[in-house]
Amino acid sequence: MKKNQLARNMFIGMICGLVVGGSFLFLRENLLANGNASLWATINNLLFQDISQEGATQAVGLLYIVGQLFVNALQIIIVPMVFTSIVIAMCRITDTKKLGRISYKTIGIFALTGVIGIIFAGIIGMTVYEMGLFNVSIDGVAAQAGTTGSNPLNIFLGIIPNNLMTAFSSNGKVLSVVFIAVVIGFCINVLDGKVTILKKICEEVNEIITTFLTFVVTKFGPIAIFALLTRTFAIYGIEHLRPALTYVVTTVFCLLAYLIFGYAIYIATMAKLNPIPYLKKITKVSVFGFSTSSSAATLPMNIQTTVEELGVQDEVASFVLPLGMTVNMNGTAIMQVIATIFIAACAGYEINFISIMVIGLLALIASVGTPAAPGAGAVILFTVLSGMGFTNDAAILAYSLILAINRPIEMLVTSLNVVGDSTTAIIVSKSENMFDESIYNA
Repeated sequence: MKKNQLARNMFIGMICGLVVGGSFLFLRENLLANGNASLWATINNLLFQDISQEGATQAVGLLYIVGQLFVNALQIIIVPMVFTSIVIAMCRITDTKKLGRISYKTIGIFALTGVIGIIFAGIIGMTVYEMGLFNVSIDGVAAQAGTTGSNPLNIFLGIIPNNLMTAFSSNGKVLSVVFIAVVIGFCINVLDGKVTILKKICEEVNEIITTFLTFVVTKFGPIAIFALLTRTFAIYGIEHLRPALTYVVTTVFCLLAYLIFGYAIYIATMAKLNPIPYLKKITKVSVFGFSTSSSAATLPMNIQTTVEELGVQDEVASFVLPLGMTVNMNGTAIMQVIATIFIAACAGYEINFISIMVIGLLALIASVGTPAAPGAGAVILFTVLSGMGFTNDAAILAYSLILAINRPIEMLVTSLNVVGDSTTAIIVSKSENMFDESIYNA
């Protein structure tokens, strides 16, 4: 009953946030159009302003503070949760052959669903491109140079850190934390009972994290979702939306289709389960991911829901979901493929079948290294553009437009990513007979 009530409250918070945020959006446009920019500046400073920005010393930013405190409270436990969850999962799976199978299956499903998502995005994006709908004129946007263009293969160098402490010092190095946790968990497993204190510490820290998570999400989740969504849409201008309307519609269509139908098909075909209970129970995780726009912030709730409501054993969920948060970025890859095709069309580059294949490969690799934080996907997009050579002035201008309008799309991307992680956990758990179907169907 409490779980259903929480899901209902979160959904209400999302709807209220969308309605109120949309109302402020129209108010903003109306005030600016009628020469009342000073009144909007006052409202913005009182409710929405990012008080950490330079020059915002007099701002209150009430909704910004509420939303940011909530996200910070969730992100503070990301590194210890990922580390302890994976170590405990590795320790509990005493059968090393089973552990190997779980690892191979997890990575294989991540790769398969990612490739299918990219093919789907490539087909849709190429269709829209051939129709000429991506050929738009972009005016009034200040070009920004990309700062993250680099060889996508550098991602793999970051898996193994050269300093143990730096890996635990930032949420941006979660892939390194995953590697360290896997190594330590495997070594504890091999030592077979000789290491007990470290294992006990990990278990107790994990219990503390779970208790903290339950309190924060239950007491503050719906309010924070309302604050985050209201602020996002209230400060979202429509001046850049018109020239990129086709990009927005195309991307949202692809993401929604994959989110609603793609994962349901995977559950039905690969796990041989009725997808309806899954879609009902995973909705609150999707809403939470949409609101926070952060896979990292959504990870604790995703683990809790996947284990307690979807019947996946804790050993599997504690391994698959943290790993998925760092490497399984289907939504990000889909967005990057369509965005790259859109930018190429705006900049006058020719796109063909070979181009789509290369774009898809670069997007898949780049998405693996995308930090699980708001807005990261659009920034890492420059890596794909650099790899394709789409860097002329027109391309930079179109890229700047993507940065300006992509936040709502990134929110939907996050929903896709976190739901994909849970889907994989169910499929792997079912294939290893570590799945409670009675909990799933309850």
